[in-house]
Amino acid sequence: MSNEIIHFEIDIEMAGRRLDQALAILLPAYSRARIQQWIKDGHVTIASLVPRQRDKVKLGQIVKITVPDEEEIPWSAEAIELNIIFEDEHLIVTEKPAGLVVHPGAGNYSGTLLNALLHHEPALAKLARAGIVHRLDKNTSGLLVVAKNEATRLSLIQQLQDHSLKREYLTVVQGTIIAGGEINQPIGRHYRDRTKMAITPTGKPALTTYRVSEKYRQHTLLKVNLSTGRTHQIRVHMAFIKHPVLGDPVYGGRLKLPKNITEDFRDLLTGFKRQALHAQKLGLVHPKTGENISWESPVPEDMKLLINALKSDSKL
Repeated sequence: MSNEIIHFEIDIEMAGRRLDQALAILLPAYSRARIQQWIKDGHVTIASLVPRQRDKVKLGQIVKITVPDEEEIPWSAEAIELNIIFEDEHLIVTEKPAGLVVHPGAGNYSGTLLNALLHHEPALAKLARAGIVHRLDKNTSGLLVVAKNEATRLSLIQQLQDHSLKREYLTVVQGTIIAGGEINQPIGRHYRDRTKMAITPTGKPALTTYRVSEKYRQHTLLKVNLSTGRTHQIRVHMAFIKHPVLGDPVYGGRLKLPKNITEDFRDLLTGFKRQALHAQKLGLVHPKTGENISWESPVPEDMKLLINALKSDSKL
């Protein structure tokens, strides 16, 4: 596949930002670290000149990015079951189960959603990241959209940028939240542990809104909407307001148990080893027809058992 060339004109919202920061916002499908490497390697130019990643971009500048071919990772088609809930000639909407990695990477070169997609639709091999434009964490379940052609891929990326691609998550968090709210805090790599994300002034802008669905004795069921798509965004933001996602092995902190609970309920809470987070609703503008379409995914069985147990405990 030949290198993809992308052009961006710097608008008033991006003007004055560092080049790497602006491109990380404009290209949400790629990590900031990847973009910084492109800049260092000369794949990014402004007026035919190679800038530095810390250079500030100016209003009206045209930034040209020659996206290098993906690394030679041995992606292969694998007969992994997919739960496809919608498909046409332009896109696929699938339900990802908890435990399935979306994209091959270090330690996970096979057995991923991408490998399954290539088996289902071999032509996806011609697209960057096999048409995957957004991701879900390994242990987050729910809906994910995949482009089947380049025009659709670019449309979906644009919808992610202008927030017309809607994503709503269902999550159980620790502690009782009285009312909904929003969290507007930038997220970047943790300064010590580079496998983790953190709230940091040098991070990418991140906005999460949430509303209360149900309240239990010491937990809350929330519906959460993303305006941005940062890595681990909901998990980091909820931990920031001291209401971490239940079961989160990275940001969850110490599990707090309600008083006087049954042994079965205690075992269920302590045994819930993945973040209680499900991408429940997905809505977008169809790239070809312009129609607003949406899908809803049922709550997975493990979260359903958890929610029912929390309800039962609250009635005691």
